[in-house]
Amino acid sequence: MQPATSTTFDTTRAHRARSHVIDQSLKTIVLLVALGAFGCPLMLAGSTNASEARRTPVVTAVASVRSAVVNIRGQKTVSGESSPGHPDAARRVNGMGTGVIVDPRGYIVTCYHVVDGVSKIQVTLADGSGFVAKLVSRDATTDLAVIKVDAGDRKLPVINLGKSSDLMIGETVLAVGNAYGYEHTATNGIISALHRSVQVSDTQSYMDLIQTNADINPGNSGGPLINIDGEMIGINVAVRVGAQGIGFAVPVDKVMQVSADLLSAKRIDKTWHGVVGTLGDDGLTVERIEDGSPAATAGVKPGDVVLSVGQTPVHRQLDFERAVLGKQVGSEVELAVQREKKEVKLSFVLTSLAKQPITSPDRAWTTLGIRVESISTEDFRDLRSRYRGGLLITAVREDGPAAQQGIHRGDVLLGVHEWETISLDNLSYVLSRQDLEQLEPLKFLILREGRALYGYFAL
Repeated sequence: MQPATSTTFDTTRAHRARSHVIDQSLKTIVLLVALGAFGCPLMLAGSTNASEARRTPVVTAVASVRSAVVNIRGQKTVSGESSPGHPDAARRVNGMGTGVIVDPRGYIVTCYHVVDGVSKIQVTLADGSGFVAKLVSRDATTDLAVIKVDAGDRKLPVINLGKSSDLMIGETVLAVGNAYGYEHTATNGIISALHRSVQVSDTQSYMDLIQTNADINPGNSGGPLINIDGEMIGINVAVRVGAQGIGFAVPVDKVMQVSADLLSAKRIDKTWHGVVGTLGDDGLTVERIEDGSPAATAGVKPGDVVLSVGQTPVHRQLDFERAVLGKQVGSEVELAVQREKKEVKLSFVLTSLAKQPITSPDRAWTTLGIRVESISTEDFRDLRSRYRGGLLITAVREDGPAAQQGIHRGDVLLGVHEWETISLDNLSYVLSRQDLEQLEPLKFLILREGRALYGYFAL
């Protein structure tokens, strides 16, 4: 966050301020979307007569993910260097990247910077078939996006998912992607480090990355980093310029968490089920049930382990959301859960999101990831601030928009966008606006230890 110089809020894009303070030496990191002329990569057929001695675990791992990795191309307009009399000249450039299929209906996860501003997103599958994709949803803060191709009745192969909670420094990993336009390029290396934080520019930074020495090149953005078992453990995002063998990937657990939100029934279909889960040792464990939700009515309880939704086996929240995606309001959904070592079968009926009862505190928690309470005039005066009032932040949800911007418990929320937040009603007014998404990124102002700081929420 940056020191605030004014109480005026505006809708300037988030690149004007970032909340994370990163070592300046890391600013030589670049995103892996390649910009420039497209080449025509040659594809050599793999041998079907190779001896078993040559069919190493690396060969098997790459072969197992190849069909679920797609190549992405498109054009975007970028600002050119300004010159006297011709400021900010714009030009059209070609770009390329990679994506992974996460649902057989054609939903693909990639990096947002790969498709941001692209007018026609061209996707090529491993078998050479091509489609024009549409952008479904995106999260600029984590630089992840979901796109979709319409393959008709064809069921597309889905990437095998691993987990990033048990990664080991030194273990073998492989990167697969559209490096410099050479489709399905595979490279190998090891995990060099974990939990890296890097800043690639004034507008983009990443937290908690996997560092690898597997060769990662422009065009690899959005492609998978896989382990020797052929499971995706991360999404490749950046490489350090001028260095050899220093690349970065977003851990798969984070990717799947964000993807579950990007593909949630709430976001895509505006339907409501009310299950909030967390990835546990046994799979998707119900963390809480939203009050008055269909799941609450059906008897789903915190602590239940979700085994399946309909015919879809469930291992994480993304599986749950995929299982209800596309179902209409009024659809009955069957699910099986494990409770006290016994399987229990339940069902609920999807309702409209508009029927979800959300109070001001709940809305702040679900939208911003904070819990707040009012501050009396006397208590606020003791803070010796020139502002008129604010809301005390009493809790911050891990990985929520507020946490991602560095907001702490004990900070005082002074305002959001162009409105003061002196009372809960003030905050409720902002968060219940129909045009809330159009205001994104939401500028915020907080008070911390006598200093006013501002930043931007990415919802």
